[in-house]
Amino acid sequence: KSCLNSAGVFQTRSLLGVFEEDTAAISSYFSQLFKAMQRIYDAQNELSAATHLTSKLLKDYEKQRFPLGGEDEVMSSTLQQFAKVIDELSSCHAVLSTQLADAMMFPITQFQERDLREIVILKEVFQIASDDHDTAVNRYSRLSKRKENEKVKNEVMEDVYTSRKKQHETIMHYFASLNMLQYKKKIALLEPLLGYMQAQISFFKLGSENLTQQWEEFLTNIGTSVQNVRREMGSDAEATEQTIQDLKAASDPLYMPDPDPNKIPVNRNLTRKAGYLNTRYKTGLVSSTWEHQYFFTQGGNLMSQLRGDVAGGLVMDIDNCSVMAVDCDDRRFCFQITAFDGKKAVILQAESRKDCEEWIATINNISKRIYLSENPEEIAARVNQSALEAVTPSPSFQQRNESFRPSTQGRPKTGRSGSQCSAGSESPALSSLSLDLLVAPDTPIQFDIISPVSEEHTSPAKSGAQGRRTNPFGESGGSKSEESEDSILHQLFIVRFLGSMEVKATESADVIYETMRQILAARAIHNIFRMTESHLLVTCECLKLIDPQTQVTRLRFLLSTVVLCASHQENKRLFGFVLKTAGGREDGRPVTVCYVFESNNDGEKICDSVGLAKQIALHSEMDRNTTQKQRELDKAKEKQQEELHKQKQIEKDLEEQSRLIAASSRPGQPAADGQILVLSNSQSEDSDAGEEGQKKDQDIGECVSSELIPRH
Repeated sequence: KSCLNSAGVFQTRSLLGVFEEDTAAISSYFSQLFKAMQRIYDAQNELSAATHLTSKLLKDYEKQRFPLGGEDEVMSSTLQQFAKVIDELSSCHAVLSTQLADAMMFPITQFQERDLREIVILKEVFQIASDDHDTAVNRYSRLSKRKENEKVKNEVMEDVYTSRKKQHETIMHYFASLNMLQYKKKIALLEPLLGYMQAQISFFKLGSENLTQQWEEFLTNIGTSVQNVRREMGSDAEATEQTIQDLKAASDPLYMPDPDPNKIPVNRNLTRKAGYLNTRYKTGLVSSTWEHQYFFTQGGNLMSQLRGDVAGGLVMDIDNCSVMAVDCDDRRFCFQITAFDGKKAVILQAESRKDCEEWIATINNISKRIYLSENPEEIAARVNQSALEAVTPSPSFQQRNESFRPSTQGRPKTGRSGSQCSAGSESPALSSLSLDLLVAPDTPIQFDIISPVSEEHTSPAKSGAQGRRTNPFGESGGSKSEESEDSILHQLFIVRFLGSMEVKATESADVIYETMRQILAARAIHNIFRMTESHLLVTCECLKLIDPQTQVTRLRFLLSTVVLCASHQENKRLFGFVLKTAGGREDGRPVTVCYVFESNNDGEKICDSVGLAKQIALHSEMDRNTTQKQRELDKAKEKQQEELHKQKQIEKDLEEQSRLIAASSRPGQPAADGQILVLSNSQSEDSDAGEEGQKKDQDIGECVSSELIPRH
């Protein structure tokens, strides 16, 4: 009734606000309670499903085939009994889940979805009816008093009647639902709890009936068995820990990434090896990246396997391949494997020097197909021992010459300017000299052309010439270099680079013979047959190695650094020369390197050409020195003539001044007013004339001033 008159509208609205606030609080609380009960129900369902799955897995234990476990009938029968009990418990949990769904979840879900939802809908309908009523009343209030239209008036009054009736009916239903909510709240709160407790009590009774005295005795026996197994495991763990400590003490040197080779020697008799290596991939023209992979040998193949791969893939065939250690700018312990046809090469990095040498030795043994024999390690040991003896220097030159060099009796000693270009002469003092004085032991050998050698003077012309194409017979046009303009000797030879190594002595050609022997022996041991072919250009300024295809200068040696040149006596195509460059090391000491080549022509001709170039260079240097001295003498004469000319000019000026002074000092011939005596420019400029000349000038100046000042 209060809703129909305007006096009770405000009180009704205030009371309705209290009911609506209470309804919102009930909705929030029951939403949280519903979530909690839903978690109980979900957990019970999960527990029921997990229990059933556990029972199923225990039953399937006897069907499993474990690689390390035999047929244990006791364990199988025990697990079958456990599976039976757990299966019964699973049935109990399934019954409990059903009871929770019916007695706990259904009442609270019904209250959540029906009662609370009904109040929300009625509130929305009540709001719409109130808005319609306000609109109708507003329209009725605006009816005109002067012009009354019965039809419009009747429509407006009908609209007010309908909206007011609808609002009143909606309010009554809404208020009734709000009042009933207080009772429904109590029912919805107590019924789920009552159902939950009854379901749990029923579950416990059902479990108590299933767990009899027989099962308690069985569980006691199983507990005793578990304790026995635990004691056995403890004793075994103590023995394992002692074994681990012993292995740690014995394996301590192996933990270092680069172990001492004296403590852990390199095994060079392997024909199989596996381990992790870093392999290099080119990502651009000059850029590259490294990838960590597992490599292993399988027969005559090198295989690799990435992490996660089931099997390895073929990298390359290493039968008849060549392998050698290489220097990389950004990595250590690198080696390169080149296929027998030279078309494929792989650069790998090992973890340590020992690992790198073992990989090189293993691949070298495989390349010789030692793995196909019955006892490969024994054969590899014999081959490596023979190779070691082949590269071990003999005690003296006398013994070495008996086995390596031919007889040199009756051959005259041939000398060249600045270098010795023929082999065959042996000094008696060097015949008993140890080879260690010529070539240092364990000196690395470079079998390929990698980078230019360091020279004494690095000029812009040199740096520009190394990166551009070169015409071996002299460049033409604006880019013509100075050495091509001045050089009168241009001889071109086709050569193949065999190797180079650092040497000690440069006094005799024996150092070249010993370098040839060691390089050829090392190539034979490592099966390195590939050689880099180049064009050797001999000029009066330098020696150049030019790429025959691109005409790019690979190496450039100043002729002044070539201190020795000689050819082999038996193999006429072999020759070598020794370079000595200053400041090649960090400490400033000179570096002496011997380069060995094979040519299509006679090596003597190349050595003669080098000697001729050095002679021409020597004569050119002498001519340049003579010309320079002559130029200095001519400059001195010109300077002397200039001095004499200056002295004569000074004397002439002095005579002129004396004449003017004498003329001005005669009586009866006064000088005109304002007369000024001007000295010659040569006197003022020649400040470096002798002390006598300066003194005379000073005396004359004083005399002139004493005569002219009174007349002014």
